[in-house]
Amino acid sequence: MIHDAQMMAELANAKPTADTTTRPVLANVSRRGILGGAGALVLALSLRDARADEGQTAEQKAQKFGADGMPHGWRDDPKIFVSIAPDGTVTVTNHRSDMGQGVRTSVALTVADELEADWPKVKVVQAWGDEQRFGNQDTDGSRSLRHFFQHFRHAGAAARLMLIEAAAKQWGVPASEVTASNHTLTHAKSKRSLGYGAVAQAASELPVPTQVTLKNPKDFRYIGTGKIGLIDNFDITTGRAVYGLDTKLDGMLYAVVARPAVYGGKVKSYDDTEAKKVPGVVKIFKIDGGEIPSEFMPLGGVAVVAKNTWAALKARDALKITWDDGPNAGYDTDVFRKELEAAARKPGKVVRNQGDVDGAMAKAKTKVEAEYFVPHLSQSPMEPPAAVARVKDGFCEAWACTQGPQAANDRLMKALKLPDDKVKVNVTLLGGGFGRKSKPDYVVEAALCSQAVDGAPVKLAWTREDDIHHGYYHTISVEHLEAGLDEKGMPVAWLHRSVAPTIGSIFAPDPKHELPFELGMGLVNTPFNLPNARMENPEAAAHVRIGWFRSVSNIPHAFAIQSFVSELAHAAGRDPKEYLLDLIGPARKIDPTSIGDVWNHGEDPKLYPIDTGRLRGVIEAAAKGAGWGRQMPKGRGLGIAGHYSFVTYTAVAAEVEVDDKGQVKVHAVDIAIDCGPQVNPERIRSQMEGAVVMGMGLALTSEITFKQGRAVQNNFDGYEIIRIDAAPKVVRVHLVPTGAYDGPLGGVGEPGVPPVAPAIANAVFAATGRRVRQLPIRDQLSA
Repeated sequence: MIHDAQMMAELANAKPTADTTTRPVLANVSRRGILGGAGALVLALSLRDARADEGQTAEQKAQKFGADGMPHGWRDDPKIFVSIAPDGTVTVTNHRSDMGQGVRTSVALTVADELEADWPKVKVVQAWGDEQRFGNQDTDGSRSLRHFFQHFRHAGAAARLMLIEAAAKQWGVPASEVTASNHTLTHAKSKRSLGYGAVAQAASELPVPTQVTLKNPKDFRYIGTGKIGLIDNFDITTGRAVYGLDTKLDGMLYAVVARPAVYGGKVKSYDDTEAKKVPGVVKIFKIDGGEIPSEFMPLGGVAVVAKNTWAALKARDALKITWDDGPNAGYDTDVFRKELEAAARKPGKVVRNQGDVDGAMAKAKTKVEAEYFVPHLSQSPMEPPAAVARVKDGFCEAWACTQGPQAANDRLMKALKLPDDKVKVNVTLLGGGFGRKSKPDYVVEAALCSQAVDGAPVKLAWTREDDIHHGYYHTISVEHLEAGLDEKGMPVAWLHRSVAPTIGSIFAPDPKHELPFELGMGLVNTPFNLPNARMENPEAAAHVRIGWFRSVSNIPHAFAIQSFVSELAHAAGRDPKEYLLDLIGPARKIDPTSIGDVWNHGEDPKLYPIDTGRLRGVIEAAAKGAGWGRQMPKGRGLGIAGHYSFVTYTAVAAEVEVDDKGQVKVHAVDIAIDCGPQVNPERIRSQMEGAVVMGMGLALTSEITFKQGRAVQNNFDGYEIIRIDAAPKVVRVHLVPTGAYDGPLGGVGEPGVPPVAPAIANAVFAATGRRVRQLPIRDQLSA
């Protein structure tokens, strides 16, 4: 198998055979016997020479291709392994986590297309966490395919050329006369053919071509066709797929942890007398924690290890713990909201300044002002955090539903005081992630439990209550906007103050301002045609763990800005869609650094300028799909919103009904996306449909509140996600094609979420004449 230890050692030591400064490095690392039997062709792909980083600081590296908000996010040197076995089986190693976005399928179909492989003969194996072998494996930021698509193509094309050359040598004919198609090599003149497996060994003796010709997109069999379903679909639908919660090892024990209810809290003392009486309890012990900033390490508390989960839970309930709640004991979100509002109404740190906002505001014919509020949110994936760990004989091996296996590896080394070569993190499928599973605190907890029971494997599972009470929450925010309008109702001055605790608060003590990557999520890079604009970021402290949530700071920024645009359109007596298009202005390409966005989603601004023509295009597509401008029945309305995030353009048009009791029903949603080249349209549609449902939850029902430092909500009865009966009957996804397949790709997993809530809020106004300025809507309209 491709994950055989011997073979991986060979791959790690493979030397590049091509110019790393101009193209991907492909190395032939084939070895007899590695795949068991006669031999096979095995290629390792590296994107660049690590020497390119010599002499650079981490900050400089962070501005390069592949940068993200994660530690080590600048490491962008993955090695993607492709092998062809003697029986013709093609195996692709996937180095990113699959949490439903289908990256395993998209990676495989890209390689298979250029390889001219027969899809049923293609399989995928999952890479474990290993930064040296696989580069940056953090699965966040909608980057998994957009960063590696071309390199997967190169790997497949190189393997195809090597197979062709091997067949040509065997037949004694020019390679130019041999074709590869559907796993078969053919020499038309002599009517001879061979399967890929028949020449895999011979191909393994050949050097890797330094120049490859990629297929013409018109010849694609898999890429862009939307004909390939999930490669794991059968296993998933039949229950054979292994998720974090499914992992089983011989002799496995089970664990849960009683954690401090308040961030920064610690155990003062505990009495486990009654807990030890529960049949099946094996060990009860204290886990250290409670430090601020917590980063990705456990919160601390008291762990219970037992022979089954039920015993562990019952024993945890029986614990008598005295807590020191720490510095956040008084955290109250109602009170904190007032603090944020007060900050938003005063000048803050200027993060973008263009023209003379104060002078233009003073001369404006009219002025419009509004504030918008977004609460804390929980990622709440259907599969809560879970991990199995075995710490024995100085070695730790873990199995986890993790988005960040290397982060987990690093934290295990820290917690267990082990060197890197004594830790291994295996990645299972994820039953959802949405950013929560980037943080491996639960993996460390599992390892500490195994260590405490002398190396027996331990499955550590979080309940839904654990997940909601002790998570990494999406930030709470207040967005204050002001606009001065001219006689035509268009802004001559624009002021936006965004006040929100930063994700940086889990990494550094008490930072008060949002980081560049948060500011670059729809705030400083607002792509409107504004003569005078100023964006400010007043201070805000964090009182809970703030973490990634699907689309992150784009959520509050898009909600506020797109809602405000609708308010301005109403003040101007204009159609909201036409007003939005006029505010965006003519099609043009904006250098993001010219308007204060130094992050630009980690991408080269020359390759990824902000293209207002593409933003206009998705707005037009969503509006057309919804039949914008048609007469609506009483109590119904259409709302629209567009947003640029993760170098992709999305827009949503929502048809909403509000009944006489103030209850909101979303009847139909049209969502348009322009992500550049569309590699796997089936997955793009699926992601957009999921984004609509998730975005509806944020708009209508989802909210985490805190009293006395504690999360008020316990489970899905309090933290409501959209139920199936509330989902719209119609979701139309419009894929707007832009760009050739040799051009840059955009992200897909996250960009669909931000425009959903403002589109719904704007539709509510169209239906009722009442503005929604805070989320979730819940029962606001029934008052």
